[in-house]
Amino acid sequence: MPEKINDLTIFSLSEVTRSIQNTLSERYPTAFLVKAEMNKLNYYPQSGHCYPDLVEKADNKIIAEIRSTIWKDDYQRINDNFLKVLHEPLTNGINILFSAKISFHPVYGLSLRILDIDPSFSLGELEKEKQETIRKIKAEGIYQSNKALKLALLPKRIAIISALTSKGYSDFLNVIEGNTWGYHFFHMLFPAHLQGENAVESIITQLMRIRNVQHHFDAVAIIRGGGGDVGLTCYNNYVLSKEIALFPIPVLTGIGHSTNETVTEMVAYKNAITPTELADWLIQQFHNFAVPVQKAQESIIEKCSLLIRDDKLRVLNTVRFFRSVTLSRLIKNKNGIENQLRSLLQQSAYFIQRKREREINQGIFLLENGFKRLLLSWRQHIESTKTDIFHKTMNFINDKNKTLDHIEKNIDLMNPVNVLNRGYSITMMNGRVLKTVEDATEGDLLKTILPDGNIISITSSIIKTELS
Repeated sequence: MPEKINDLTIFSLSEVTRSIQNTLSERYPTAFLVKAEMNKLNYYPQSGHCYPDLVEKADNKIIAEIRSTIWKDDYQRINDNFLKVLHEPLTNGINILFSAKISFHPVYGLSLRILDIDPSFSLGELEKEKQETIRKIKAEGIYQSNKALKLALLPKRIAIISALTSKGYSDFLNVIEGNTWGYHFFHMLFPAHLQGENAVESIITQLMRIRNVQHHFDAVAIIRGGGGDVGLTCYNNYVLSKEIALFPIPVLTGIGHSTNETVTEMVAYKNAITPTELADWLIQQFHNFAVPVQKAQESIIEKCSLLIRDDKLRVLNTVRFFRSVTLSRLIKNKNGIENQLRSLLQQSAYFIQRKREREINQGIFLLENGFKRLLLSWRQHIESTKTDIFHKTMNFINDKNKTLDHIEKNIDLMNPVNVLNRGYSITMMNGRVLKTVEDATEGDLLKTILPDGNIISITSSIIKTELS
């Protein structure tokens, strides 16, 4: 009973709290439905009870807050239902629709006792947030911004946003570092929370760090292991999605789920279902470049081998032909000289014989002594003439032999093999000898023939000089 002091009624604290308790019990005799955001679950494994902090927000400001209680048996039933519907346990940071009764305890104060939670409502709230984020991103015209960026031909420098202990991160590294083709990647980890109430702020913080050193990277990879829809709520966040859409280099995602694509994945340059698939995709980019290059290399080697073989055969045939023509010409000239020599000797002998007969016939009419002197004189003259003819003939033959030797030396000097051995080379282009720089252009394939082999080169520049 209340006390009376100086005509004033005074209540004890317990009387006040019991009055509040009775009033609330009479006013709220049955359970009712409430929707709110479960800011923190506050689960205690020792007792199995939960003491969630419930809030209501408007413009990101808390306008209402109250403590609540979920007793052990209720929590186990509610959590099993969440696992069945959402494939994830009851967790922090989600909007919930729950059945509750008002509870007031004289010592512990006012709270809501949560009797049941509808997981389907939480799923619907997640979808509502996702659609609202998509609407805002599209309204700002930035939905395709990151997709429109140009990825490096060989994206080998990757900034990775993940947790150091994430299995998805480990799987990703195993694939790119253990690829059998030996492709080398540079990667750097920017550790972040990948789910929960701190995930959005943590991921954005690391994106800002990467933005400051973006010239060191070709792309950003956000990597996370598997999980249900509730654990992916942060990836539907408008602020995070906008940051990724406007990021200056391509963003790649592999956050480990196969259904219900998040907004972050939608606006990213590339989305893979798993970290492993994302790693395979990066390796495929190297394949797309390496395979054509390898085929081109094989084709160039094959064509060069054929060109070298054909040119070698052509040079050998030319040398054989040149030798054959030279030998034939030498034999022909030699035979001609020998025929001229025989003809000269025959004509000389005939001339001497005719002259001798003529002189003998004329000497018959001379006196015997005069005849003898004349005969002696003619004999001397004939011998002198014979000697003179012989010397002239030998001089003619020697001159012709010298001419032949000179021709043979010139032919030998003009032999391509000897020309090459003297330090010269033959440059060919398109199967023809290159005689002037006017016939060549930059990028032409040239073949230089040397005594011990050929050199294939590509014209990088042409310098024309004036001949003096």
